[in-house]
Amino acid sequence: MLSHTAKKRLEQLPTLSIAGKRINGLFNLMKCDLLWEAALMRVTRNKGAMTPGVDGLTFKGFDPERLSQLQARVFRGDWRPAPVRRVHIPKANGKTRPLGIPTVDDRLVQDVVRSLLERIYEPVFSEHSHGFRAGYSCHTALDHIQDVWTGMKWFVDVDVVGFFDNIDHDILLELLRKRIDDERFIDLIRQMLKAGYVEDWTLHPTFSGTPQGGVVSPILANIYLHELDMFMAEMRAKFDKGKQRAVPPQYSRYTALIQHRWKRIHRLRLTGKGDDPAVKTAFEEIAELRKKRDLLPAKDPLDPNFRRLRYCRYADDFLIGIIGSKTEAREVMAEVRIFLATRLELEMSAEKSKIVKASEGGRFLGYDVKTYTAKRRLRVTTRGGRRYSARSPADILQLQVPWEKVERFCVAKQYGDWSRLEARFRPALLNRSDAEIIMTYNAEIRGFAAYYGLAGDVKKKLNKLSLIWETSLGRTLANKHKRSVSKIFHRYLHRVGRDKVLRYEVKGQSRYVKVWRLSAFTPRAVPSPEIDDPPDTTLFTKPLKSVVGRETLARCDRCGARHLDCEQHEVRYLSWLSRLPATSLMPAHRTPKRIFVCPACLTDLRQTRSEQLTTPVT
Repeated sequence: MLSHTAKKRLEQLPTLSIAGKRINGLFNLMKCDLLWEAALMRVTRNKGAMTPGVDGLTFKGFDPERLSQLQARVFRGDWRPAPVRRVHIPKANGKTRPLGIPTVDDRLVQDVVRSLLERIYEPVFSEHSHGFRAGYSCHTALDHIQDVWTGMKWFVDVDVVGFFDNIDHDILLELLRKRIDDERFIDLIRQMLKAGYVEDWTLHPTFSGTPQGGVVSPILANIYLHELDMFMAEMRAKFDKGKQRAVPPQYSRYTALIQHRWKRIHRLRLTGKGDDPAVKTAFEEIAELRKKRDLLPAKDPLDPNFRRLRYCRYADDFLIGIIGSKTEAREVMAEVRIFLATRLELEMSAEKSKIVKASEGGRFLGYDVKTYTAKRRLRVTTRGGRRYSARSPADILQLQVPWEKVERFCVAKQYGDWSRLEARFRPALLNRSDAEIIMTYNAEIRGFAAYYGLAGDVKKKLNKLSLIWETSLGRTLANKHKRSVSKIFHRYLHRVGRDKVLRYEVKGQSRYVKVWRLSAFTPRAVPSPEIDDPPDTTLFTKPLKSVVGRETLARCDRCGARHLDCEQHEVRYLSWLSRLPATSLMPAHRTPKRIFVCPACLTDLRQTRSEQLTTPVT
């Protein structure tokens, strides 16, 4: 297919989808080389690009010829997706999550399919869906809740039992046919869903679900739950009632009495009786009436003629907010349970799904979500410059950091004993360079703090953690250099203003790395979507080569040429490494005799070594 024709067709997909037309010709559109080239660039840039599937192959050495062969197999109908390799990754609660790793070829095909589905469905997805979408994240969902959900009385916390494992394939394909009129394209997706998985060398068929870890799985999950989004939009339209809450009669009575006294004061002043004792008495009565009125709510919080329903979803986690009675919250929860069971064949967990009072709070995306009413008056200035005091709004929604999350993070990173406020050094980091140790500690706490940057109490909750964290860092450096913690912080680390700085040199130039500090942390309104993922500190904790050492790789020690891609080459073959204990293996890897060589010299050295190993000894 010609590039300009394909581009024009791809640009038309969102418009056709918004117009509600069923789209055909998608399988033929897959023949566009632009889609495959873009998919190859995206998949190879992914962190898991070098993770093998069941065939053991990675993207190393993936060439254009292999890509052309894959395309030909797909369009001839010879391609069949291989079963995914299932692994289990730990969850924060101590349990594990099954992760499916497709083969390299299957990842490419899935990414091409995903790119087409994205163009069709992204324009019509709900604004309340925040998971696995460009420009959306956990923080956009939480920020929406914080801005819009003020005044909530009840939270309906819904938990779906094993969502990704229980997606009904027939229902999903039926939903796809609502917008796609191309059976060859839909059959391609059906094959991906039915590929099965391999665990412990045993092939297991898949009759339902979509594997977590697949490239196309996130958008298929969003397509499946888009029906729930539409159902909640319809329910909200029927549930919402009234423009504003009614004013309580007693509050209105006090307001009328205050206005009556103000009118009396104005009459007396107009007639020149501003010094009359009645004016002073009226002011005293106004002050007393205001005190009594301030004890009452300005609006009726239980007004039966005012109701609101709010909804927010991130993947299969969704929260419903209700302004109304608890009975109405129960009715909403029952309707959602029936819809999930009858339309999507999903089960709501009876144990984890619950209705909670908004003032007591619920848990959503790792935050505590709750409402509060501040007992203070605000100074308000109008556009005309008039200033007056007013009470703060009632039932303001606030995001908070759960204490158990902070404690669990402290324990998981091995900073020390949380309950006893006792920091410990980390033996696993003693073989790292000083810069890497500080970078590791910085990355961990910076990622945690940035994720909880929307919470109103983030600095309060991080105060204790930062104390244990900094002491643990000092003890790790002190244990490595056999010095006291005080000497590490006062002599070894330099002071630049209020920052503690470690200085080191690279190619004769001075570099430095700062130690993170809580006082310099500024919570952001809506942080970047990238920080939804926990920070990857394997760059500092598991490399076989030093981070500082990698920065010095700029000149080849063999030919003398300057090259930015120089690599470290071990001069002697270190077969004795395999006989070392685990505690000595990492230091030996990082400190063998080595030289820095350019790619050409590295190839030559490897070829020479290969010839030496294969030449028989005479």
